[in-house]
Amino acid sequence: MKKPIISFIFAVIFGFSLSSVFAAEGKAKIILMIAEQNINGPRTGWWASEVDLSATEAVIASKLIEEGYDIIEPSELESFIQKDRAFRMVDLSDKASVKLGSNSKADYIVLGKAVASAGGNVPESSMRSCFANLSAKLIRVKDKRIMAYLDASGNSAHLDVITGGKEALVSAASNLAPKVIMILNKQPVDLDDPAVYQKPAQ
Repeated sequence: MKKPIISFIFAVIFGFSLSSVFAAEGKAKIILMIAEQNINGPRTGWWASEVDLSATEAVIASKLIEEGYDIIEPSELESFIQKDRAFRMVDLSDKASVKLGSNSKADYIVLGKAVASAGGNVPESSMRSCFANLSAKLIRVKDKRIMAYLDASGNSAHLDVITGGKEALVSAASNLAPKVIMILNKQPVDLDDPAVYQKPAQ
């Protein structure tokens, strides 16, 4: 009677250990590199200046972490960036981003830009309409392949256009994050959706 019980306990422990190993191995490491420009502000990227993750990157990072992905923080990449000037440009090339990803043993890079702009006044209000557009590429580091091109937009209304622009950027990032996760999770992609499309094979 004891043998079946012992065997069962061993199987449970072994299965738990095995699943833990698979979970650890399956946790992809991602670098977020989205240059951001708010209304009336300069375009910045944490890799090109001494700033932290942008508002758009922070939102996407939060969503990816919730899904079990590992986000590589800017501080972890500082030593690589300081050694190579090619990593310190706001308009970072695909080639340079892949090199940085390879140096840091990242699995994927989300490379893109987000821009906020101001519209007119909201009817019968002193608030201004604010809009943001975000475009990005999801790049797989190991084979330098662009997995997908992604777009998203967001909007807001605020008395202060700077605050409104930031809210619009956050909104755009919230709309982009599920699309990134969809590709990473290898879920079916709607190629008829102009906001999500994969690059044709060369």
